[in-house]
Amino acid sequence: MRFYQRQKLGGRHSPLVDTDLPRNKDQEQEVLNWISAVLGEPLPNGAYEDVLRDGIVLCKLANKLSPGSVKKIQEKGTNFQLMENIQRFQAAIKKYGVPEEEIFQTADLFERRNIPQVTLCLYALGRITQKHPEFTGPQLGPKMADKNERSFTEEQLRAHNAELNLQMGFNKGASQAGLGSFGNTRHM
Repeated sequence: MRFYQRQKLGGRHSPLVDTDLPRNKDQEQEVLNWISAVLGEPLPNGAYEDVLRDGIVLCKLANKLSPGSVKKIQEKGTNFQLMENIQRFQAAIKKYGVPEEEIFQTADLFERRNIPQVTLCLYALGRITQKHPEFTGPQLGPKMADKNERSFTEEQLRAHNAELNLQMGFNKGASQAGLGSFGNTRHM
């Protein structure tokens, strides 16, 4: 059974959001390997969400990508203090360039509500690192596309409008002319 919940966005309730998304263990392992390679140190053993849950590894990652972006990392403390680590990480990656809509909610990770969204966010972070020339570490995910604007002259646009657009289909001149039997019954 799927679990649907409402997520609050900008003071309005969004439509029901499917939070029982399938998890991809290969992607999760790829994210952990990438984080370990960027940090240059092995990560603690454990399940994917347990390694990331307290936000310490995430804050270290943010500081590695953008030195000084997370000023204070709570190594231990109450749940509230550990959740602050996640919030600091979220603020740092937003400043780094990850779009807000791709950043997971704190509860998605800390309360294990939507772990696939955490993975998608970290893939977005990996994609954004490729846009930063100062980052020379390993890549995660596909390369981000560059903007490729094209400009056409008025003459080129008019020539295009005059051409037969084959994307609409072409039936080699065939038509239904002479088929007057539509609506008639077939006599045998």
